[in-house]
Amino acid sequence: MKISHEIWKEKLNKSMNPEWAREIDIFETEMQLRQQDKLEEKLFAETRLRRGAYGQRYDNGQRHDGVQTQKLEFSDKNTKGSNTLWDAPGMQRIKVPYGGLNAEQLELMADVAEEYSDGIAHITTRQDFQLHYIHIEDTPSLMRRLASVGITTREACGNSVRNITACPYAGVCPDQAFDVTPYAHALTFFLLGHPDVQDFGRKFKPAFSGCKQHACGLTNIHDLGFIATARQVNGKTEHGFEMYVGGGLGAVPHQAKLLAEFVSPEEMLPLSQAVCRVFARLGEKKNRNRARIKFLVKDLGIEEFQRLVFEERKTLQEDPRWTEFLNHMDQFAEKGKRPAGPLPENVGDEAFQRWVKTNTRPQIQKDYVTVTIALPLGDITPDQLRSLADIVRKYTHETIRTTVEQNFVLRWISQADLPELYQDLKKTELALAEANHIEDIVACPATDTCKLGVASSRGLAGELRRQLATKSYQMDEAIKNLHIKVSGCFNSCGQQHVSDIGFYGVGRKVGNYMVPHFQVVLGGQWENNGGSYGLPIVAIPSKNIPQVVDRMTSRYLAERESNESFQDFIKRIGKVEIKKGLEDLIKPPSYEENPSYYSDWGDPREYSTGDIGVGECAGEVVSLIDFDFAAAEREVFEAQVLLDEKKPQEAAQKAYWSMLHAAKGLVKLEFLDVAEDPDKILEEFRKRYYDTKKFFDPYAGPKFAQYLFDAHQQKERNFDEEAAHHLIEESQLFIEASHSCYNRLGSQGN
Repeated sequence: MKISHEIWKEKLNKSMNPEWAREIDIFETEMQLRQQDKLEEKLFAETRLRRGAYGQRYDNGQRHDGVQTQKLEFSDKNTKGSNTLWDAPGMQRIKVPYGGLNAEQLELMADVAEEYSDGIAHITTRQDFQLHYIHIEDTPSLMRRLASVGITTREACGNSVRNITACPYAGVCPDQAFDVTPYAHALTFFLLGHPDVQDFGRKFKPAFSGCKQHACGLTNIHDLGFIATARQVNGKTEHGFEMYVGGGLGAVPHQAKLLAEFVSPEEMLPLSQAVCRVFARLGEKKNRNRARIKFLVKDLGIEEFQRLVFEERKTLQEDPRWTEFLNHMDQFAEKGKRPAGPLPENVGDEAFQRWVKTNTRPQIQKDYVTVTIALPLGDITPDQLRSLADIVRKYTHETIRTTVEQNFVLRWISQADLPELYQDLKKTELALAEANHIEDIVACPATDTCKLGVASSRGLAGELRRQLATKSYQMDEAIKNLHIKVSGCFNSCGQQHVSDIGFYGVGRKVGNYMVPHFQVVLGGQWENNGGSYGLPIVAIPSKNIPQVVDRMTSRYLAERESNESFQDFIKRIGKVEIKKGLEDLIKPPSYEENPSYYSDWGDPREYSTGDIGVGECAGEVVSLIDFDFAAAEREVFEAQVLLDEKKPQEAAQKAYWSMLHAAKGLVKLEFLDVAEDPDKILEEFRKRYYDTKKFFDPYAGPKFAQYLFDAHQQKERNFDEEAAHHLIEESQLFIEASHSCYNRLGSQGN
């Protein structure tokens, strides 16, 4: 058996990049050393993360859908003799640069999803694939099979350069400056394993966009972003890039800053290398909460960061790879497999006509369109992947791309072929209409598999999709074109900050029970590459979120001015008015009145029950901390209103005091006589909650407490709108962390 395994491994190794084969062999050896306790868990954790192998979440050994699993999760402890890592399935992330795949790769993805995981392949908001319920002892075999068809998992996770995303319409979009595909490919394989990107304090995410006005590349939310541009020099057109740095969502979103107005193709790789070297040298290493490049750019200022990068560029040794890719640009040129032709008149039923309207997009090439294949929650089965591979071979030169909205796009489809293609997709249940519309909701995995998930984003997204689908035929186009995005926690994996209507999961204690809630995020902009970020305005019980969507969309439709965007509508009527319209949804009924509020979407179990028991007047007694938390939430909301009124200094002060009130509420649990003086509040909070680590988040550690300490130190500074926006985000997160701390203390019987 061992001999056959070695023969099989050798055969696969011969069919792949020799460097990749060697890396997988090394990883397999490191796994064996870890099993023998000859490699520390801390080191092995980073090793496996850099190869895309993640731990994932389980609840009492049972998935929410009832599928039995084994132990709790990947081990995070260096416990001698611990085999937890090998006892529980995890998640494998698979890199798909710029989302590009061929038919053979689709078939291989189907095989590994079927053989190694739970039979579902999941597309992420970074155009990757993820497979869940993977046993780590299977990962070397899985990696070798992927590598044999040109797919790598290297640096799919960990403190590394993550998958490089790009507009899925690159090369066919009428609005593009030029096709960014070859450049995304070049940067991917130039930085993959490069020695200058191995010493980052955190992850690093690049993206390419072919234009400024659309959202397909989302360069504004990335650590490194490139927007294709063109200029005229002596009567000739020169192609290049606007280059951006320091963007990112996460807990506190930052918009990317312009590093260079025009970067030539010859300078794209060396300048990217220089950015990486500056980040590796000066970026935070000890405090992971401030280790992203956005914090370095913020601390240094874009002018100083720019100076350092261009100085670094001068020190780089010449590398032939900087420009050799320019000699192979033609290999990325695509063309249609079938002759172009117009869509026949009066063909197909109403469902087909609707699908054509919502799922096809004209290409710059006459009579060709790009077809979007909508995947609810980004999921696709092995059988669907195999059918899709056949479709790709039939209609294209074996090319397909994933999107940041968790879908597929088929490019170079002749309009004349749409009726036949629709029938082929329909046979495998891939002909859903309304792609990239309001019911095509983006959601992260959250409580299904993620250890950081607070509320069920997939459960909520599925319910919203179900309800919206029943209304889609009668829905106004202005509503259909809105975007909804959901995250299970504050970390923005669902990209809620750049959606028209966004949500992220939080927990709230109601009486003696926990209730899943979602913060409602409004004011974000999806277009213009994620042009602006929304802010959370109110936390609503999860079971009331469908009513939030219904009210917001109905009000927009009834009160919008001519051609007014949803974002402009939100600005015009103001957050005070919006919150007033949702106030009756904030408080859930008691457990006795309606226990369904105390479980999450898609999970019939109680969301959480404390050990403190049910009192005589459960849910009616209001403690002192409730008043302070209410004051904190009122003040952070008032801070948003002040920011909307262009009063950043007053907004920042309100946000700062909202944190103080939340901290004061916690202090009162142990010391009723705390003074209103900020220094005294901080002194008592530090002594009772920071030094004792009671406030520390299970995963984020002291991160949120530091927001309060930093705000206190900077309370006299001058705040511009961007700085005030960041402080409001941090204040909201501190308040949520205060709720979580209180909930933990209650569950411990404190």
